[in-house]
Amino acid sequence: MTAMGGEVSVHVDAPPAQVWALVSDVTRIGEFSPETFEARWTRGSTGPEVGATFKGHVKRNGIGPTYWSACRVTRCEPERLFEFSVGTKEITVNNWGYRLEPDGSGTKVTEYFRLEAGLPMRIYWTLLGWARGKTNEKGMRTTLERMKAVLEQ
Repeated sequence: MTAMGGEVSVHVDAPPAQVWALVSDVTRIGEFSPETFEARWTRGSTGPEVGATFKGHVKRNGIGPTYWSACRVTRCEPERLFEFSVGTKEITVNNWGYRLEPDGSGTKVTEYFRLEAGLPMRIYWTLLGWARGKTNEKGMRTTLERMKAVLEQ
């Protein structure tokens, strides 16, 4: 990953198709994420495909402030990769995604984030990025462990 991002991986005892169905269903993120407690498809989008839009309802750091984030699917390769940008069509703030790799009888799932490299984000990352990066990594681990528990039931 770039210096302005991070990632966390876990092994899940489930096939890539089953993992894909979960990570690409944004309407279920509230079951797993410690910050995003709900999401819904918007503007006529009904599922994962490049260009589909959705919004996530976020409670920053799990305590607030609470706000909606506009998101757009930017990469969508079934059973392999699901990525989306956060921001507007004109300005992307950051990107989140899931990479899936067959791993023995299961799947290695990697959740990652990457901030855009514009000057405001570089300044932010220089001043506060180390702390937010740790928070994001902790949140990604929580999200993936909760997904793992559901997938391995």
